[in-house]
Parts: sequence; C-alpha cells; structure tokens
Amino acid sequence: MALTLYPKKSMTFTASDGFPYYISLVGPGDFKHYFTACDNYNFLASFNNETAKFSYAPGKWNIKQVVGHITDHERIMMYRALRFSRKDITKLSGYDQELLVANSRSLEIEYADLLEDLKNVRRASISLMNTFSKEQLQLKGFAWKFELTVEEVLKATIGHEIHHINILKNSIEHHDLF
Repeated sequence: MALTLYPKKSMTFTASDGFPYYISLVGPGDFKHYFTACDNYNFLASFNNETAKFSYAPGKWNIKQVVGHITDHERIMMYRALRFSRKDITKLSGYDQELLVANSRSLEIEYADLLEDLKNVRRASISLMNTFSKEQLQLKGFAWKFELTVEEVLKATIGHEIHHINILKNSIEHHDLF
C-alpha cells in the first residue's frame, strides 16, 4: 500500500510547542476542506480490530488509542471554539493527554465503534464550524498558554489529526504492516 504523507510545511515548531506546531501543519488559507476530506478517515478505516492493535514502539499508543485520542482532542477543541465564538474569554486549561488515553476504553472498544465515534464527532464539528461567521472566526480566547482565534483553534484541531496520521503512516511504512 503506497502511503502519501501530508506535505511538510515550514517546520519552525515541534509537537511539544502545541498549537503553533499544529497550526503550521495546516498553513494559511482555507482549512475547512480538511474537515470534510475523507482521506484520513479512509486511511484509519483500512485497519481492522486486530491490525489496529499495532503500536510502532514499546510505550507508544496503538492505532485504537490514537483514534480515541484524536476523537477526544477534537471534542475538547470544538468546546474551546464554541466558547471563544460566544465571546467567552475565560482562560481554558490544557489537558493531560496521557491521562485521558489511559482512562479511555479504547483498548476494549471494537475498532469499528471507535471509527464510528470519530465520524460522529467530526459531523458535529462540521455542523458547529458551519455556524461560525467570518467575524466569529476572528474572535479570541485563551487556551492553555495561548491566545487563539476561533479559526486558529479549528486549524490546530485538524493539524493535530494530520500530525498523528503522519506518525502512523511513517511507522507503518517502516514496519510493513500492509
């Protein structure tokens, strides 16, 4: 199976930088097409319950856990976008991704159900995103240690997914999973 990675953008940031890194993966311009594109979902759907247990290294999340993490992250980010779009300037805290993954049921849930949950969250995200006006996309709020516009929150959300898809594609190529 030939895998295509998303093109690398100007890599001024690393994943440890958080939002700036994820936003840089999306780049300038229209980002909404990333939410409606099916490439990432189709890639994830190419695994079955057994192959989704693959982890490319000891101590790293397996594919099921990554899907659960992407889903949880999108829920959190869309909540932030909602709050910012309603002019709520309350500083919103970060979250401990390791804690959330460790306390999810991703390992117990059938992979098809994890994918369905991701699909449902994405539908809800698109629905919310489509309600934002151009003016609302420019409203700002505080999350973790950053001040972000609603648009930047959306870019960071999809950039986060791109980051994890790239890691999976790289690791699968090096482990001949297919």
